[in-house]
Amino acid sequence: MDTKQKDFYQKLRVQIKNWAQDKAGRNERWSDYVMLAPDLFHLLCRLALDPEVPLSSKLKVGAAIAYFISPLDFIPELFFGPVGYLDDIAVSAFVLDQLVNNVSPQLLTKHWAGDKDILMIVRSILFNANQLIGSGLWRKIRKKFA
Repeated sequence: MDTKQKDFYQKLRVQIKNWAQDKAGRNERWSDYVMLAPDLFHLLCRLALDPEVPLSSKLKVGAAIAYFISPLDFIPELFFGPVGYLDDIAVSAFVLDQLVNNVSPQLLTKHWAGDKDILMIVRSILFNANQLIGSGLWRKIRKKFA
């Protein structure tokens, strides 16, 4: 991870942790998913640097990283707070699901910093994406990152 990505990751972890501990985070229906944002970002960064990931997949992984960092996305964190990471999480899951078709699933597991099974997490996010961010937005994301 370069310095800018590392700084973003550390800032994101602190922001999500603080949010999860306050009343808004504890009462948010999707807080378990929001809590995944830092680890998903970390995973994407690690995969972008892994020589086993094909260049065509790295381009999509890079696009997902850029989407995470960009303040301009479908659900901006600036206006919605940490709940605004739900679209970033959906993008990450979509890109990771595509990546599993091109690399060994163990590659994701190798770089995953979380404590739950990353493949199950990706499946869960994809299964719930319509409720997480809305079906119209989910269609736009799939079209943009396909």
